[in-house]
Amino acid sequence: MSNDKQQDQKVDENKLIAERRSKLEVLRENGNAYPNDFRRNALAGQLHQTFASHEDEALREEHVKVSVSGRMMRKNVMGKASFVGVQDRSGVIQLRLERDRLPEGVYQSFKKWDVGDIVGATGELFRTQKGELTVLADEVRLLTKSLRPLPEKWHGLSNQETRYRQRYVDLIINDSSREIFRKRSEVITYMRSFLEAADFLEVETPMMQTTPGGANARPFKTHHNALDMQLFMRIAPELNLKRLIVGGFDRVYEINRNFRNEGVSTQHNPEFTMLEAYRAYADYNDWMDMTEAMFHGMADAINGTTIVEYQGETFDFGKKFHRVTVEEAIAAYNTEFDMDKVRDREYLADYCEKIGVHVQDNYGAGKLQIEIFDATGEANLREPTFITQYPTEVSPLSRVNDDDSFVTDRFELFIAGREIANGFSELNDPEEQADRFRAQVENAAAGDEEAMSYDHDYIRALEYGMPPTTGIGIGIDRLVMLLTDSASIRDVLLFPHMRPESFE
Repeated sequence: MSNDKQQDQKVDENKLIAERRSKLEVLRENGNAYPNDFRRNALAGQLHQTFASHEDEALREEHVKVSVSGRMMRKNVMGKASFVGVQDRSGVIQLRLERDRLPEGVYQSFKKWDVGDIVGATGELFRTQKGELTVLADEVRLLTKSLRPLPEKWHGLSNQETRYRQRYVDLIINDSSREIFRKRSEVITYMRSFLEAADFLEVETPMMQTTPGGANARPFKTHHNALDMQLFMRIAPELNLKRLIVGGFDRVYEINRNFRNEGVSTQHNPEFTMLEAYRAYADYNDWMDMTEAMFHGMADAINGTTIVEYQGETFDFGKKFHRVTVEEAIAAYNTEFDMDKVRDREYLADYCEKIGVHVQDNYGAGKLQIEIFDATGEANLREPTFITQYPTEVSPLSRVNDDDSFVTDRFELFIAGREIANGFSELNDPEEQADRFRAQVENAAAGDEEAMSYDHDYIRALEYGMPPTTGIGIGIDRLVMLLTDSASIRDVLLFPHMRPESFE
Protein backbone atom coordinates (compact mmCIF):
# COMPACT_ATOMS: atom_id res chain seq x y z
CA MET A 1 0.00 0.00 0.00
CA SER A 2 1.38 3.44 -0.91
CA ASN A 3 2.23 5.99 1.80
CA ASP A 4 -0.37 8.39 0.37
CA LYS A 5 -3.12 5.78 0.63
CA GLN A 6 -2.07 4.89 4.19
CA GLN A 7 -2.16 8.57 5.12
CA ASP A 8 -5.64 8.99 3.62
CA GLN A 9 -6.90 5.99 5.58
CA LYS A 10 -5.41 7.44 8.77
CA VAL A 11 -7.17 10.76 8.16
CA ASP A 12 -10.49 8.97 7.53
CA GLU A 13 -10.08 6.88 10.70
CA ASN A 14 -9.27 9.94 12.81
CA LYS A 15 -12.39 11.64 11.46
CA LEU A 16 -14.57 8.66 12.42
CA ILE A 17 -13.01 8.51 15.88
CA ALA A 18 -13.72 12.21 16.37
CA GLU A 19 -17.35 11.68 15.38
CA ARG A 20 -17.70 8.82 17.84
CA ARG A 21 -16.11 10.85 20.63
CA SER A 22 -18.74 13.53 20.02
CA LYS A 23 -21.46 10.90 20.42
CA LEU A 24 -19.83 9.75 23.66
CA GLU A 25 -19.89 13.30 25.01
CA VAL A 26 -23.65 13.44 24.40
CA LEU A 27 -24.05 10.14 26.25
CA ARG A 28 -22.09 11.54 29.19
CA GLU A 29 -24.28 14.61 29.29
CA ASN A 30 -27.43 12.45 29.40
CA GLY A 31 -26.31 10.19 32.26
CA ASN A 32 -24.09 7.15 32.80
CA ALA A 33 -22.28 6.51 29.50
CA TYR A 34 -20.94 3.12 30.68
CA PRO A 35 -23.78 1.34 32.55
CA ASN A 36 -23.14 -2.00 34.26
CA ASP A 37 -26.61 -3.14 35.28
CA PHE A 38 -27.66 -5.22 32.23
CA ARG A 39 -27.59 -8.99 32.73
CA ARG A 40 -27.89 -11.49 29.90
CA ASN A 41 -29.27 -14.97 30.42
CA ALA A 42 -28.48 -16.60 27.07
CA LEU A 43 -25.62 -16.95 24.58
CA ALA A 44 -26.05 -16.91 20.81
CA GLY A 45 -24.56 -20.36 20.29
CA GLN A 46 -26.73 -21.91 22.99
CA LEU A 47 -29.87 -20.40 21.48
CA HIS A 48 -29.06 -21.65 17.98
CA GLN A 49 -28.39 -25.13 19.36
CA THR A 50 -31.38 -25.34 21.69
CA PHE A 51 -33.91 -24.07 19.16
CA ALA A 52 -32.37 -25.51 15.99
CA SER A 53 -35.47 -27.59 15.21
CA HIS A 54 -38.09 -25.01 16.28
CA GLU A 55 -40.12 -23.44 13.52
CA ASP A 56 -41.41 -19.88 13.81
CA GLU A 57 -44.92 -20.93 14.83
CA ALA A 58 -43.64 -23.07 17.70
CA LEU A 59 -41.35 -20.31 18.95
CA ARG A 60 -44.13 -17.75 18.96
CA GLU A 61 -46.43 -20.14 20.85
CA GLU A 62 -43.77 -20.78 23.52
CA HIS A 63 -43.03 -17.06 24.04
CA VAL A 64 -39.35 -17.72 24.75
CA LYS A 65 -38.03 -14.52 26.30
CA VAL A 66 -34.26 -14.00 26.46
CA SER A 67 -31.72 -11.32 27.31
CA VAL A 68 -28.67 -11.22 25.06
CA SER A 69 -25.69 -8.92 24.76
CA GLY A 70 -22.56 -8.48 22.70
CA ARG A 71 -20.87 -6.41 20.02
CA MET A 72 -22.95 -5.01 17.17
CA MET A 73 -21.31 -6.45 14.03
CA ARG A 74 -23.87 -5.35 11.47
CA LYS A 75 -26.70 -2.83 11.36
CA ASN A 76 -29.41 -2.69 8.71
CA VAL A 77 -31.80 0.25 9.23
CA MET A 78 -35.04 0.00 7.25
CA GLY A 79 -37.38 2.84 8.20
CA LYS A 80 -39.45 1.83 11.21
CA ALA A 81 -37.64 -1.51 11.71
CA SER A 82 -34.04 -2.64 11.69
CA PHE A 83 -31.98 -5.81 11.96
CA VAL A 84 -28.82 -6.02 14.05
CA GLY A 85 -26.24 -8.80 14.34
CA VAL A 86 -24.89 -9.12 17.90
CA GLN A 87 -21.76 -11.20 18.52
CA ASP A 88 -20.90 -12.78 21.86
CA ARG A 89 -18.22 -15.36 22.70
CA SER A 90 -20.31 -18.20 21.25
CA GLY A 91 -21.52 -16.72 17.97
CA VAL A 92 -23.97 -14.19 16.50
CA ILE A 93 -27.65 -13.70 17.23
CA GLN A 94 -29.89 -11.39 15.21
CA LEU A 95 -32.09 -8.70 16.76
CA ARG A 96 -35.16 -7.11 15.19
CA LEU A 97 -35.79 -3.60 16.45
CA GLU A 98 -39.17 -2.00 15.77
CA ARG A 99 -39.75 1.67 16.49
CA ASP A 100 -43.27 1.18 17.84
CA ARG A 101 -42.32 -1.81 20.03
CA LEU A 102 -39.46 -0.10 21.87
CA PRO A 103 -39.85 2.60 24.54
CA GLU A 104 -40.29 6.10 23.19
CA GLY A 105 -37.10 7.63 21.77
CA VAL A 106 -35.01 4.44 21.96
CA TYR A 107 -35.26 3.67 18.25
CA GLN A 108 -34.13 7.18 17.31
CA SER A 109 -31.19 6.84 19.65
CA PHE A 110 -30.32 3.42 18.21
CA LYS A 111 -30.00 4.85 14.71
CA LYS A 112 -27.03 6.91 15.96
CA TRP A 113 -25.22 3.88 17.35
CA ASP A 114 -22.26 2.46 15.43
CA VAL A 115 -21.08 -0.95 14.36
CA GLY A 116 -18.66 -2.05 17.08
CA ASP A 117 -20.79 -0.72 19.94
CA ILE A 118 -21.68 -3.18 22.68
CA VAL A 119 -25.42 -3.54 23.26
CA GLY A 120 -27.88 -5.52 25.33
CA ALA A 121 -31.41 -6.53 24.34
CA THR A 122 -34.38 -8.39 25.81
CA GLY A 123 -37.22 -9.90 23.80
CA GLU A 124 -38.91 -13.02 22.43
CA LEU A 125 -37.48 -15.46 19.91
CA PHE A 126 -38.95 -15.95 16.43
CA ARG A 127 -37.78 -16.93 12.97
CA THR A 128 -37.71 -14.58 10.02
CA GLN A 129 -39.09 -15.55 6.61
CA LYS A 130 -35.53 -16.58 5.72
CA GLY A 131 -35.47 -18.90 8.74
CA GLU A 132 -32.98 -16.95 10.86
CA LEU A 133 -33.42 -17.20 14.62
CA THR A 134 -34.03 -13.66 15.88
CA VAL A 135 -34.82 -11.78 19.08
CA LEU A 136 -37.78 -9.42 18.68
CA ALA A 137 -36.61 -6.77 21.10
CA ASP A 138 -38.79 -5.12 23.74
CA GLU A 139 -35.74 -3.39 25.18
CA VAL A 140 -32.34 -2.48 23.73
CA ARG A 141 -29.56 -0.53 25.43
CA LEU A 142 -26.17 0.85 24.52
CA LEU A 143 -23.73 -0.59 27.09
CA THR A 144 -20.35 0.49 25.73
CA LYS A 145 -19.54 3.07 23.07
CA SER A 146 -16.85 1.91 20.62
CA LEU A 147 -14.61 4.84 19.74
CA ARG A 148 -12.57 3.08 17.06
CA PRO A 149 -14.19 1.73 13.88
CA LEU A 150 -13.71 -1.94 13.14
CA PRO A 151 -11.67 -2.69 10.00
CA GLU A 152 -13.74 -3.50 6.94
CA LYS A 153 -11.19 -6.07 5.75
CA TRP A 154 -8.87 -8.09 7.92
CA HIS A 155 -6.91 -10.54 5.81
CA GLY A 156 -3.75 -10.94 3.78
CA LEU A 157 -0.08 -10.84 4.69
CA SER A 158 -0.05 -7.03 4.79
CA ASN A 159 -2.20 -7.10 7.95
CA GLN A 160 -0.46 -10.04 9.65
CA GLU A 161 1.60 -7.94 12.06
CA THR A 162 -1.43 -5.86 13.01
CA ARG A 163 -3.37 -9.03 13.77
CA TYR A 164 -0.65 -10.13 16.19
CA ARG A 165 -0.23 -6.70 17.79
CA GLN A 166 -3.96 -6.02 18.10
CA ARG A 167 -5.15 -9.52 18.91
CA TYR A 168 -8.29 -8.04 20.44
CA VAL A 169 -9.38 -6.79 17.00
CA ASP A 170 -8.36 -10.05 15.34
CA LEU A 171 -10.60 -11.95 17.78
CA ILE A 172 -13.51 -9.61 17.12
CA ILE A 173 -13.26 -9.97 13.34
CA ASN A 174 -11.97 -13.49 12.68
CA ASP A 175 -14.00 -16.56 13.59
CA SER A 176 -10.97 -18.69 12.67
CA SER A 177 -8.78 -17.00 15.27
CA ARG A 178 -11.35 -17.49 18.01
CA GLU A 179 -11.62 -21.16 17.03
CA ILE A 180 -7.84 -21.63 17.28
CA PHE A 181 -7.76 -20.38 20.83
CA ARG A 182 -10.82 -22.37 21.83
CA LYS A 183 -9.02 -25.47 20.56
CA ARG A 184 -5.87 -24.46 22.41
CA SER A 185 -7.86 -24.42 25.64
CA GLU A 186 -9.35 -27.81 24.78
CA VAL A 187 -5.87 -29.28 24.20
CA ILE A 188 -4.72 -28.20 27.66
CA THR A 189 -7.95 -29.43 29.26
CA TYR A 190 -7.51 -32.80 27.54
CA MET A 191 -3.93 -33.11 28.77
CA ARG A 192 -5.01 -32.42 32.33
CA SER A 193 -7.83 -34.96 32.22
CA PHE A 194 -5.59 -37.59 30.58
CA LEU A 195 -2.87 -37.25 33.22
CA GLU A 196 -5.23 -36.99 36.16
CA ALA A 197 -6.97 -40.17 35.01
CA ALA A 198 -3.51 -41.78 35.22
CA ASP A 199 -3.13 -40.55 38.83
CA PHE A 200 -0.74 -37.66 38.12
CA LEU A 201 -0.67 -34.67 40.49
CA GLU A 202 -0.58 -31.16 39.04
CA VAL A 203 1.98 -28.92 40.77
CA GLU A 204 3.54 -25.48 40.40
CA THR A 205 7.24 -24.62 40.49
CA PRO A 206 9.03 -21.24 40.54
CA MET A 207 9.46 -19.18 37.38
CA MET A 208 12.44 -17.33 38.86
CA GLN A 209 15.42 -19.47 39.81
CA THR A 210 18.85 -18.88 41.32
CA THR A 211 20.40 -21.54 39.07
CA PRO A 212 19.16 -22.03 35.48
CA GLY A 213 18.71 -25.64 34.51
CA GLY A 214 16.54 -28.37 33.08
CA ALA A 215 17.48 -27.77 29.45
CA ASN A 216 20.29 -26.55 27.24
CA ALA A 217 19.26 -22.97 26.51
CA ARG A 218 20.37 -19.40 27.09
CA PRO A 219 18.38 -17.94 30.01
CA PHE A 220 16.86 -14.53 30.58
CA LYS A 221 18.39 -12.75 33.56
CA THR A 222 16.65 -10.49 36.05
CA HIS A 223 17.48 -8.86 39.40
CA HIS A 224 15.74 -9.05 42.77
CA ASN A 225 16.16 -5.61 44.33
CA ALA A 226 15.27 -6.41 47.94
CA LEU A 227 17.64 -9.38 48.09
CA ASP A 228 20.17 -7.78 45.73
CA MET A 229 20.64 -10.99 43.80
CA GLN A 230 20.61 -12.18 40.21
CA LEU A 231 17.81 -14.50 39.17
CA PHE A 232 17.06 -16.41 35.98
CA MET A 233 13.71 -16.87 34.29
CA ARG A 234 12.82 -20.54 34.14
CA ILE A 235 14.22 -22.46 31.17
CA ALA A 236 12.34 -25.58 32.27
CA PRO A 237 10.79 -26.88 35.52
CA GLU A 238 12.53 -30.24 35.18
CA LEU A 239 14.89 -30.19 38.14
CA ASN A 240 12.23 -28.96 40.56
CA LEU A 241 9.75 -31.56 39.37
CA LYS A 242 12.32 -34.28 39.91
CA ARG A 243 12.95 -32.92 43.40
CA LEU A 244 9.27 -33.71 44.01
CA ILE A 245 9.83 -37.27 42.78
CA VAL A 246 12.57 -37.53 45.42
CA GLY A 247 10.06 -36.21 47.95
CA GLY A 248 7.61 -39.00 47.21
CA PHE A 249 5.18 -37.46 44.72
CA ASP A 250 5.93 -40.13 42.16
CA ARG A 251 3.61 -38.89 39.38
CA VAL A 252 3.69 -35.13 38.86
CA TYR A 253 3.10 -32.71 36.01
CA GLU A 254 3.10 -29.00 35.33
CA ILE A 255 1.69 -27.01 32.43
CA ASN A 256 4.25 -24.27 32.53
CA ARG A 257 5.57 -21.10 30.97
CA ASN A 258 9.22 -21.31 29.98
CA PHE A 259 11.57 -18.54 28.89
CA ARG A 260 14.53 -19.01 26.57
CA ASN A 261 16.68 -16.17 25.30
CA GLU A 262 16.78 -17.36 21.72
CA GLY A 263 15.69 -16.28 18.27
CA VAL A 264 12.15 -15.63 17.07
CA SER A 265 10.80 -17.64 14.13
CA THR A 266 7.66 -19.36 12.90
CA GLN A 267 8.45 -22.13 15.42
CA HIS A 268 10.09 -20.19 18.26
CA ASN A 269 8.88 -17.59 20.74
CA PRO A 270 11.03 -16.51 23.72
CA GLU A 271 8.11 -17.30 26.06
CA PHE A 272 6.28 -20.55 25.43
CA THR A 273 4.12 -23.21 27.07
CA MET A 274 5.06 -26.81 27.78
CA LEU A 275 3.69 -29.81 29.56
CA GLU A 276 6.32 -31.50 31.70
CA ALA A 277 5.45 -34.76 33.46
CA TYR A 278 7.44 -37.27 35.50
CA ARG A 279 6.59 -40.82 36.43
CA ALA A 280 8.53 -43.02 38.86
CA TYR A 281 9.05 -46.75 38.33
CA ALA A 282 8.85 -46.48 34.54
CA ASP A 283 11.23 -45.90 31.64
CA TYR A 284 11.28 -43.95 28.37
CA ASN A 285 9.50 -46.75 26.49
CA ASP A 286 6.54 -46.30 28.84
CA TRP A 287 6.42 -42.60 28.02
CA MET A 288 6.53 -43.27 24.29
CA ASP A 289 3.54 -45.61 24.68
CA MET A 290 1.72 -43.09 26.87
CA THR A 291 2.45 -40.19 24.49
CA GLU A 292 1.02 -42.14 21.56
CA ALA A 293 -2.13 -42.87 23.54
CA MET A 294 -2.46 -39.21 24.54
CA PHE A 295 -2.05 -37.95 20.97
CA HIS A 296 -4.46 -40.55 19.56
CA GLY A 297 -7.17 -39.58 22.01
CA MET A 298 -6.49 -35.85 21.82
CA ALA A 299 -6.78 -35.58 18.04
CA ASP A 300 -10.07 -37.48 18.12
CA ALA A 301 -11.43 -35.43 21.04
CA ILE A 302 -10.41 -32.05 19.62
CA ASN A 303 -11.04 -32.54 15.88
CA GLY A 304 -13.38 -35.53 15.85
CA THR A 305 -10.88 -37.67 13.94
CA THR A 306 -7.34 -39.02 14.29
CA ILE A 307 -6.58 -37.67 10.79
CA VAL A 308 -4.71 -34.36 11.10
CA GLU A 309 -4.46 -32.04 8.10
CA TYR A 310 -1.49 -29.69 8.32
CA GLN A 311 -0.28 -27.30 5.63
CA GLY A 312 -1.28 -29.61 2.81
CA GLU A 313 -0.05 -32.82 4.47
CA THR A 314 -2.11 -35.53 6.13
CA PHE A 315 -1.05 -37.36 9.28
CA ASP A 316 -2.84 -40.21 11.02
CA PHE A 317 -2.46 -39.89 14.77
CA GLY A 318 -4.31 -43.18 15.13
CA LYS A 319 -1.44 -45.23 13.70
CA LYS A 320 1.55 -46.58 15.57
CA PHE A 321 4.28 -43.93 15.61
CA HIS A 322 7.60 -44.85 13.99
CA ARG A 323 10.62 -45.46 16.25
CA VAL A 324 14.08 -44.83 14.77
CA THR A 325 17.47 -44.33 16.46
CA VAL A 326 19.62 -41.25 15.82
CA GLU A 327 22.17 -43.35 13.96
CA GLU A 328 19.49 -45.05 11.86
CA ALA A 329 18.16 -41.61 10.90
CA ILE A 330 21.64 -40.47 9.86
CA ALA A 331 21.97 -43.55 7.68
CA ALA A 332 18.52 -43.03 6.14
CA TYR A 333 19.13 -39.41 5.06
CA ASN A 334 22.86 -39.51 4.22
CA THR A 335 23.37 -42.11 1.50
CA GLU A 336 27.10 -41.39 1.17
CA PHE A 337 27.73 -41.64 4.91
CA ASP A 338 30.06 -44.45 6.08
CA MET A 339 28.14 -46.06 8.97
CA ASP A 340 31.24 -47.98 10.02
CA LYS A 341 32.58 -44.59 11.17
CA VAL A 342 29.39 -43.28 12.75
CA ARG A 343 31.22 -42.73 16.07
CA ASP A 344 34.57 -41.69 14.63
CA ARG A 345 35.08 -38.09 15.73
CA GLU A 346 37.49 -37.17 12.91
CA TYR A 347 35.24 -38.66 10.21
CA LEU A 348 32.15 -36.96 11.68
CA ALA A 349 33.94 -33.59 11.78
CA ASP A 350 35.00 -33.93 8.13
CA TYR A 351 31.46 -34.91 7.13
CA CYS A 352 30.05 -31.87 8.95
CA GLU A 353 32.40 -29.60 7.03
CA LYS A 354 31.34 -31.32 3.82
CA ILE A 355 27.66 -30.55 4.40
CA GLY A 356 28.33 -27.01 5.62
CA VAL A 357 27.95 -27.51 9.38
CA HIS A 358 30.30 -25.48 11.57
CA VAL A 359 32.38 -27.58 13.98
CA GLN A 360 33.87 -26.37 17.25
CA ASP A 361 36.96 -27.94 18.79
CA ASN A 362 35.08 -29.10 21.89
CA TYR A 363 32.48 -31.07 19.90
CA GLY A 364 32.73 -34.78 20.54
CA ALA A 365 31.39 -37.59 18.35
CA GLY A 366 27.95 -37.44 19.97
CA LYS A 367 27.54 -33.71 19.43
CA LEU A 368 28.69 -34.09 15.82
CA GLN A 369 26.12 -36.84 15.23
CA ILE A 370 23.36 -34.49 16.38
CA GLU A 371 24.68 -31.68 14.17
CA ILE A 372 24.43 -34.05 11.17
CA PHE A 373 20.99 -35.27 12.21
CA ASP A 374 19.69 -31.71 12.70
CA ALA A 375 21.03 -30.64 9.30
CA THR A 376 19.92 -33.63 7.24
CA GLY A 377 17.30 -35.64 9.07
CA GLU A 378 14.93 -33.50 11.14
CA ALA A 379 13.12 -31.78 8.28
CA ASN A 380 12.49 -35.15 6.59
CA LEU A 381 10.63 -36.61 9.57
CA ARG A 382 7.11 -35.93 8.36
CA GLU A 383 5.07 -38.81 9.88
CA PRO A 384 4.95 -38.98 13.70
CA THR A 385 8.35 -40.46 14.59
CA PHE A 386 10.18 -41.10 17.84
CA ILE A 387 13.92 -40.59 17.37
CA THR A 388 15.65 -42.61 20.12
CA GLN A 389 19.07 -43.30 21.63
CA TYR A 390 20.47 -39.78 21.74
CA PRO A 391 24.21 -39.53 22.44
CA THR A 392 25.17 -39.18 26.09
CA GLU A 393 27.24 -36.11 25.24
CA VAL A 394 24.14 -34.06 24.39
CA SER A 395 21.85 -35.53 27.07
CA PRO A 396 23.17 -34.29 30.44
CA LEU A 397 20.10 -35.35 32.43
CA SER A 398 19.34 -38.67 30.71
CA ARG A 399 20.12 -42.17 31.91
CA VAL A 400 22.83 -44.03 30.00
CA ASN A 401 21.66 -47.10 28.09
CA ASP A 402 22.55 -50.31 29.94
CA ASP A 403 24.01 -51.95 26.84
CA ASP A 404 25.68 -48.97 25.14
CA SER A 405 27.19 -46.14 27.18
CA PHE A 406 27.58 -43.92 24.08
CA VAL A 407 23.81 -43.34 24.05
CA THR A 408 21.04 -42.65 26.54
CA ASP A 409 17.50 -43.89 26.96
CA ARG A 410 16.05 -40.76 25.39
CA PHE A 411 13.61 -39.91 22.61
CA GLU A 412 12.33 -36.90 20.77
CA LEU A 413 9.01 -36.93 18.91
CA PHE A 414 8.97 -35.29 15.49
CA ILE A 415 5.91 -34.50 13.39
CA ALA A 416 5.92 -32.48 10.16
CA GLY A 417 9.66 -31.98 10.44
CA ARG A 418 9.69 -30.36 13.87
CA GLU A 419 10.27 -31.46 17.43
CA ILE A 420 7.08 -31.80 19.47
CA ALA A 421 8.27 -33.67 22.57
CA ASN A 422 11.43 -34.69 24.39
CA GLY A 423 11.55 -37.50 26.94
CA PHE A 424 13.96 -39.87 28.62
CA SER A 425 14.69 -42.19 31.46
CA GLU A 426 16.06 -39.93 34.15
CA LEU A 427 19.62 -40.08 35.43
CA ASN A 428 19.29 -40.83 39.15
CA ASP A 429 22.93 -41.59 39.96
CA PRO A 430 24.10 -38.47 41.89
CA GLU A 431 27.80 -39.02 41.22
CA GLU A 432 27.32 -39.45 37.49
CA GLN A 433 24.99 -36.44 37.42
CA ALA A 434 27.67 -34.38 39.17
CA ASP A 435 30.18 -35.43 36.50
CA ARG A 436 27.71 -34.45 33.76
CA PHE A 437 27.19 -31.03 35.38
CA ARG A 438 30.94 -30.50 35.54
CA ALA A 439 31.18 -31.29 31.83
CA GLN A 440 28.48 -28.69 31.18
CA VAL A 441 30.43 -26.11 33.18
CA GLU A 442 33.46 -26.85 31.03
CA ASN A 443 31.36 -26.37 27.90
CA ALA A 444 30.15 -23.03 29.24
CA ALA A 445 33.74 -21.97 29.88
CA ALA A 446 34.53 -22.90 26.27
CA GLY A 447 31.85 -20.52 25.04
CA ASP A 448 28.63 -22.59 24.99
CA GLU A 449 25.97 -20.08 26.07
CA GLU A 450 23.33 -22.84 26.28
CA ALA A 451 25.29 -25.14 28.63
CA MET A 452 23.76 -25.94 32.01
CA SER A 453 25.04 -24.68 35.34
CA TYR A 454 26.13 -26.88 38.21
CA ASP A 455 23.13 -27.28 40.55
CA HIS A 456 24.50 -28.26 43.97
CA ASP A 457 21.09 -28.60 45.60
CA TYR A 458 19.84 -30.93 42.86
CA ILE A 459 22.83 -33.21 43.45
CA ARG A 460 21.98 -33.13 47.16
CA ALA A 461 18.41 -34.13 46.35
CA LEU A 462 19.61 -37.08 44.26
CA GLU A 463 21.84 -38.16 47.15
CA TYR A 464 18.69 -38.77 49.19
CA GLY A 465 17.66 -41.17 46.43
CA MET A 466 15.36 -40.73 43.42
CA PRO A 467 13.53 -43.88 42.30
CA PRO A 468 13.83 -45.03 38.67
CA THR A 469 11.94 -42.31 36.79
CA THR A 470 11.03 -41.19 33.30
CA GLY A 471 9.97 -37.73 32.18
CA ILE A 472 8.66 -35.88 29.15
CA GLY A 473 8.24 -32.35 27.90
CA ILE A 474 5.64 -31.60 25.21
CA GLY A 475 5.59 -28.27 23.37
CA ILE A 476 1.96 -27.19 23.59
CA ASP A 477 2.33 -24.31 21.13
CA ARG A 478 3.69 -26.53 18.35
CA LEU A 479 1.10 -29.20 19.09
CA VAL A 480 -1.69 -26.64 18.78
CA MET A 481 -0.17 -25.49 15.49
CA LEU A 482 -0.57 -29.04 14.17
CA LEU A 483 -4.12 -29.52 15.42
CA THR A 484 -5.30 -26.15 14.06
CA ASP A 485 -3.33 -26.14 10.78
CA SER A 486 -1.50 -22.96 11.79
CA ALA A 487 1.69 -22.12 9.88
CA SER A 488 3.29 -19.91 12.54
CA ILE A 489 3.63 -20.17 16.30
CA ARG A 490 2.37 -16.59 16.45
CA ASP A 491 -1.00 -17.80 15.17
CA VAL A 492 -1.49 -19.90 18.33
CA LEU A 493 -0.18 -17.38 20.89
CA LEU A 494 -2.67 -14.77 22.00
CA PHE A 495 0.11 -12.26 22.57
CA PRO A 496 3.27 -13.26 20.66
CA HIS A 497 6.54 -11.45 21.27
CA MET A 498 6.86 -8.36 19.06
CA ARG A 499 9.19 -5.40 18.86
CA PRO A 500 7.80 -2.32 20.64
CA GLU A 501 5.33 -0.35 18.56
CA SER A 502 5.92 3.33 17.91
CA PHE A 503 3.00 5.59 18.85
CA GLU A 504 4.58 8.78 17.58
